[in-house]
Amino acid sequence: MNAKKAMMLVAVALILFYVITQPSQAAEAVQGILGWLRDGAEAIITFVKNVFA
Repeated sequence: MNAKKAMMLVAVALILFYVITQPSQAAEAVQGILGWLRDGAEAIITFVKNVFA
């Protein structure tokens, strides 16, 4: 098994462990990440609109 595959399996196992043991904190973390991505997308859209306005 190569190192990249092993690290991916470890990461998935840790995420599953976190979701199973602390579901509300995991949900808050996902909401935070999605909010950050939304804010970033809105900033990019605003930038593009201003460039072509």
